[in-house]
Amino acid sequence: MSKRDEFITIIRTLRAASPTITNKQRIGLLQQAAQNYGLSTEEASEILKDLNLVAGEDVNYFDVLGFSIEDIESLNEDAIVNLVEAAHKKRYSASLRAGARIRPDGRTEEQWRHILNQARDTLKDSHRRNEHIATLHHNENGTPLEANVDLISKPPDNLETTIQESSHQSITSDVGTLVDMVLIPAGEFQMGSSAEKANDSEKPVHVVYVDAFYMDKYPVTNEQYKAFLDENPQWRKPQLFKNYIPADYHDGAYLRDWYRTNYPTGKADHPVTKVGWYAAMAYAQWVGKRLPTEAEWEKAARGGLERRTYPWGNSVDLSQANYLHNVGGTTPVGRYPANGYGLHDVSGNVWEWCLDAYDANFYLNSPGRNPFSDVNTLEWVTKNFRSIQSPRVLRGGSWLMDPQGVRVAYRFMGNPLDTHSAFGFRCVKLALP
Repeated sequence: MSKRDEFITIIRTLRAASPTITNKQRIGLLQQAAQNYGLSTEEASEILKDLNLVAGEDVNYFDVLGFSIEDIESLNEDAIVNLVEAAHKKRYSASLRAGARIRPDGRTEEQWRHILNQARDTLKDSHRRNEHIATLHHNENGTPLEANVDLISKPPDNLETTIQESSHQSITSDVGTLVDMVLIPAGEFQMGSSAEKANDSEKPVHVVYVDAFYMDKYPVTNEQYKAFLDENPQWRKPQLFKNYIPADYHDGAYLRDWYRTNYPTGKADHPVTKVGWYAAMAYAQWVGKRLPTEAEWEKAARGGLERRTYPWGNSVDLSQANYLHNVGGTTPVGRYPANGYGLHDVSGNVWEWCLDAYDANFYLNSPGRNPFSDVNTLEWVTKNFRSIQSPRVLRGGSWLMDPQGVRVAYRFMGNPLDTHSAFGFRCVKLALP
């Protein structure tokens, strides 16, 4: 796939998630096109235009959440945040219950939930809220919207300065499931290890082709998992007289370090742990993603390097990953350097659940394209995960492991019921063809 085609794949996926982006996101896309894909501003702008990714839709976030600017004028910040959260939760839950219908405005319910999240995040933040109010007043006073969004065809003279103020997160923060995900390009890689200390299950090294996909930049955090529990009480830890996870889906230690639905104090940005494969699968479905296959995980973890022991090369030290019981537990996601694809914590911190059934001999007869280990298809396993009982793959090592255990080719097995203080996960989403 050419660099231009990779950029087109990104735009198509963004367009599928939401038909609109903000001006700041569009400028960020122009930045990506120039820096990562070698395209000129004119070429990138033409791609955005051809694929109908519209910038600058005039959305009133107060209308989205069902109250007005006047309703908050006499409220303090805490009261405003509470109002926003309550309104968002009510409408988000209603959207989830609506299923996959098309709304009267032409959006899917998934796209509507993306807008609800935009509204919540904007109106909770006083600075962003005031900017939004100013924009609404500006457009209300007669300034044509097109005058504010014409950068697609006519980039500003200070585009370089504006780009420097934009971040990668701002590019995707309002387009749903692609928040904090990175594109792993399609292509071949050498899977496994032939090193002297490699385990037999890692042999032989074999060439695998994997289709393009997006992967979470970080493992799923406690804060993200709490949002899932708040909307899905049937997956909460066991408690009296309320909905909670069935005993069939955990080993008794599920979220043991949580108090009811609250994660440990000060660990919002730590990877969620003590979650089994079933709970990880349920979370992934809730956010419109899935767990990675073992081949997807290894291709992504290698970061574009071939035949290297670790994501960054052939040696490792404690400045590069959380391992060897160095800090006595998990660390916040993103603390250690990213690999070549921009992924953090693929070695160390927590083991990561994969979709595949564990088979120590799978590499002996692995398919050459998008391999997946199970007696059923990937689609069947994803849809019927509650019926699975066979052991599943874990990859990446954890804060408990020695250097041998955080090698990129190292394979580990876990029962889908297993919860552990070193077991976590991250998700993927296929890129559109």
